[in-house]
Order: sequence, then C-alpha cells, then structure tokens
Amino acid sequence: MYAATEDSWERTLAGRLIAAGADMQRVYRVEVEHVTGHTLPLSLPRDCDALAGEMAVHDIGLLVVDPLMSVVDATINVNQDRDLRGALEPLVRLADTAECAIFGLAHFNKASGTDVLSRITGSRAFSAVARAAIAFARDTTSDDGTCVISQAKNNLGSLDLPSYRYTVESVELDTDEGPASWGRLVMLGETDVHVNELLDDAPPAKGEASERDEVRTWLREYLRSQGGSAPAADITEQGHAAGMYSKDQLKRAKTDIGARSVKDGTAWVWRLDEPDDTKGAREQERKGAGVRS
Repeated sequence: MYAATEDSWERTLAGRLIAAGADMQRVYRVEVEHVTGHTLPLSLPRDCDALAGEMAVHDIGLLVVDPLMSVVDATINVNQDRDLRGALEPLVRLADTAECAIFGLAHFNKASGTDVLSRITGSRAFSAVARAAIAFARDTTSDDGTCVISQAKNNLGSLDLPSYRYTVESVELDTDEGPASWGRLVMLGETDVHVNELLDDAPPAKGEASERDEVRTWLREYLRSQGGSAPAADITEQGHAAGMYSKDQLKRAKTDIGARSVKDGTAWVWRLDEPDDTKGAREQERKGAGVRS
C-alpha cells in the first residue's frame, strides 16, 4: 500500500514501481474520500482507524508513506517532539495490529553535521519513534556518480549490516502516450563508505582543523609509502598506533584526500589516485635528494 503526496501516481510512481518489477495487482494506492466526494491526501493521526480497516481487508504487508512529514496533520507542530509523537505513535500501533511494516520517507535538512538522525527534517521524534532508519546519499567524491545506502539505526535487528553502493539507471517503458523513461535502482555491491561520511560536515574549530590536517597528512604519506594503496584494516591499525586516530577520522581523511575504497577479494583496500604530474614531481624530489627506488 502506497500513500504519496508529492509525486504523480500516473506519471511518476506507477512507472517507477513497474520498472522495479512490482506486481501491480498487489499494489494499492491510498487516497481519502471525503463525504462531499472530494479526494484528499492521507492525514495522521486522523485517518489511522480507516487505514487499519483497509489494510486488514487487503492483507497488507507493507505501507509506504512518501513523504512521512506531508501526511502529518497541519495542526501538529512537526518540530515539537511531544506533538509529533502524538501523530506517529498511532502508526506504531497500526503496524502491530496489522502485522505489517511501515516505511516512511524523509528528507535531510540544510543543517551541517554528519549524524544522519539529527539531519532528518523536523523533530527528532521522526527518528526516535522509528525502530530502524536507512539513509541514502550521493557520493560526490566518486568518479561514477554512484550513491550509498547505509543503516543508521536498528533497534530490532543486527547493527553491523554493511553499506551498499547503487546507481539509478534509465528504463524505457511503453505507455498509452508512447515510450517514456523512468529510473530504476541498481545495487552495485558492498562499500565501506557510510552515508555519515557523505554528509556536509560543520566547519571545524581551529584546533579541530589542525588535527584534521594532521590526519590527512599522515594518511596521504602512509598510502604513498605503501605504493599508493593499503588494506583498510592495516590503515586503521597503523593510524591508531601513529597518532591514536579513530576510524571515523581516517575515513573522513580518506574522503578529503580523494582516496577510494576498492574490494580486493574479501578485504577492503584504500587507494590513492594521484595525477601523473604529482607522482613525477615527487619522483624528482626523491632523485634530487639522492633517493633511489
């Protein structure tokens, strides 16, 4: 069951579902019919009881609310935890009663910081009431424009699930008005990059900036000393030994210096790709100092 308020069902959502391979005989569109005959969008918590009845009739296993904030009643202040919980907690009870999963979509706000849960638009109640949170972000440091999906919270399951890299490819479908294109998500495999690392960080304080520079310098020189690449596990171990650098600090430095994560068998390797002129200049420095490879 799909409740959407922003995108057109006919021109956007239905095509995306078909492109993803959905059985449209098992997909239901949620709308609210007013006594006057007008069609209205879903509103929470007002429509929870009626929604529960329809879900029972159709034996619904998944309810998608897209986006979640847009179905919260306009009289509720979504920036106040207590008010927002009053709208969301009936959804929790609905999931228990209907024995189904509820997937609510949310957007990141414009604030700075790398904590996924604190970047969700609106009150912290959105992430607090949810039993699990999954985050998506584009990796602007990648050459291929791919994106990353990561687990940000899980109160009911495993906490060590890996992140995955994905892309969105264009799929052409036949319609009554002729061929049209929709996007389809394609999974590309595991990555050691977490969405937290892709969010805009707040400007560091003076002391933090110097420490960040220090970690960057160490990582760049360490990778160079290893021929340009090294196992991620070794980097974590050596970084801790060299300056008590944390795993998060090293991952942030990896992004800063433009290093990449690549899979080598079952292990992750960090690779520093430098321009040929940079390598040549460094080789000249080595020769000028009397260093021989």
